[in-house]
Parts: sequence; structure tokens; C-alpha cells
Amino acid sequence: MSRIERYLKADIVETLQRKMAFIGGPRQVGKTTLALSLLNRVATEKHPAYLNWDNPKVPPRLRQGELPPNQPLIILDEIHKYARWRNLVKGLYDTEKSERSLVITGSARLDHYRKGGDALTGRYRYYRLHPFSLNELTEHGENPASALGLLLRFGGFPEPLFTQSDRDLRRWQRERMSQILRDDLRDLERVREISLVEHLADLLPEKVGSPLSIKSLREDLQVDHKTVERWLTILENMYVCFRISPFGAKRIRAVKKEQKLYLWDWSMVQGPGPRFENLAACQLLKYCHWQEDVHGHRMELRYIRDTDKREVDFVVLQDRKPLFAVECKTGEKAASTAARYFSERTDIPHFYQVHLGQAHYQSRNTTVLPFTTFCQELGLP
Repeated sequence: MSRIERYLKADIVETLQRKMAFIGGPRQVGKTTLALSLLNRVATEKHPAYLNWDNPKVPPRLRQGELPPNQPLIILDEIHKYARWRNLVKGLYDTEKSERSLVITGSARLDHYRKGGDALTGRYRYYRLHPFSLNELTEHGENPASALGLLLRFGGFPEPLFTQSDRDLRRWQRERMSQILRDDLRDLERVREISLVEHLADLLPEKVGSPLSIKSLREDLQVDHKTVERWLTILENMYVCFRISPFGAKRIRAVKKEQKLYLWDWSMVQGPGPRFENLAACQLLKYCHWQEDVHGHRMELRYIRDTDKREVDFVVLQDRKPLFAVECKTGEKAASTAARYFSERTDIPHFYQVHLGQAHYQSRNTTVLPFTTFCQELGLP
């Protein structure tokens, strides 16, 4: 299972015929492995075409414009940690594009850490690599029910998913978050209160799936509102978490400001209901990013909630128009009354209620079906 070819590879190969390819995504999601697979199937970090900015031998050479000879594809990893990286990459690309292709990878939002004017406009395409999803596993022979069980238990990051050890998962989670909050935070942001950001990160798994209260976080951390917002944005930029906003419609009294928060590593969420909802959120965000990065659509992931506390977990919008809504239930419960209510008062064309059981039926305006079937029928990546 560890040799699964990632879902973005073919599109990245096509992009490299004309532009640079940027690959962003969470730390340890498999960006380097994907990039190395573009060189050849057995390439490792010791390949001469792989240049990691954290290697002390690499920065002096790159600043002088030196690239390894006879390498048609060069991989620059974590180069965004260099303050002037975009101008450096622009210079390399403009002088070498007829002879070489460039892949830029990083464990933070490369589109955010451009900062200032964008010297790279028109020279690259940005791809966001996500953790493994249900269809990625089932397309390579894994049984759908078994694949879903593995994802719920170990998450979608390659190392714990393939090791399948609860002990190793706990150790991996601790080590990964330490790298993000100590190394990446130090390299990319000016944050003095790192221990408080760590405390914030520890609080987030309990906030998954519920309306996010900045006031509550502010009181727990004893800092002001703007500071909490800034720290959350930093964690989003480093692919620790993401937030979704409410969807409004004229015929419902929708909440307007309350956001919901989810983690890229849903295995950190303890309760079975919130963990399943977080997994579904990640799958839908992956679908949105895939539609944007590969097909060029403008996508949004939102949720519906009104002032009477009726709620449907997710709404997917394409080019400003709603495509479908999704409600998550761990068990085979009756169709959500909130879904029926919103289906009659919004222009959302399809409502789905996904669950971990086997039942599949239509209830008025809502299709109730297993999550495995939902993923397969919608062709999610």
C-alpha cells in the first residue's frame, strides 16, 4: 500500500512541460515522496536533483545560482524558509527553463509565504497534497470498509496509516506537532509565545465540529482576540487546521459569523462522531482543492446553521453555486429534519446523509447512504 501513486502526479507531470509545479501541504503528508517519484520510482533524498534548504550545503549554492549538472528536473524543498525565495526561484526558472523543470515543495502555504509582490505570476501552478482518502486506497485494491476503518483509526498520513500501530501513531503525532510548532513556527513566523501556541494547538481537537468560539479560546489562553485570530491563521497557513464559514440564503435566518474548525490530521480527534465528521470535512476539502488546482473551478466548503440551531454539516459550492450538502452520522439514523428544512428553503440541489453503516435509501429530498458509497459515486479523489 505504501507504493500507491498519488492522485496529483499525472497533472504535475503535465504542468512541468510548461511551468514550475509548487506542491504544498501538511508536514509528512508525502510531498517529498511524490516529488522524488517524478525523478524515478526509487529516487531518495540523496538524489543529486533533490535540494533541501535545511541542508546547510544547499543555501550557499542556490544563492549563487548553482544547480546540479545534467539534471533535467530539480526539486527545491522548504526553500520558502528563505526570505527572498520567490526572487531566487524566479531567477533560476527564467535562466534555466529551456533546460530544466523545477518542482518547489514546502510544508506551509506557498501561496501565503510569497508575501509582497508576486514575482512568480504565470510561471507556476500550485497543487495542495492531501492525506490519503478512501478512494485512493480502494482504487489500489483495499476493501472499502477496511480502508475506512484504517482511516478512522490511524488518519490519512502515510507513516501511521501504513505502520498501523497505535503506539507509533501516538509517537508520530507528538513528534510531528513538535516539528511544526518548534521548527516551522520559528522559521516562518515571529512568535514569542510558542508555549501558548502549543497550548492553543492542544485545545483544537476538542473544538472540532462545533461553532468556534474565539472568546472561549481567548479566555483559556489569557490573550486578546486579535492574538488568537493571528495564531489560528498561522496554524492554518502551516496546514494544522482549517476553518469553514456558514452558508447563507434569503429564506433562512442563517448565522453569519460563526466558523467551524477541523484538523488536517483527524486522528487527533477523540470522539467517534467528531472524528468521522472531521474525516468527511477533509475529504470534501480535498475534493474542493482538487477541483481548483486541477480543473480551475472556484470552490468553497461551508456549512449551514440558522438561528434556531438547525444545521447541516457541509455545503460544497462551485463557481459560487451550491453543488450539494452533506450531513454526517455515525449510525444509520433517520434522515435529518434539518436537511429537509433547508432543502425546501435553499437552492442547494442535492442533500446527502452519510453514515458508517450499510443502509442506502431516499427520504424525500435527502439521499441516505454509506460514506464509502458516497465517495465512490461522487468520484472524489
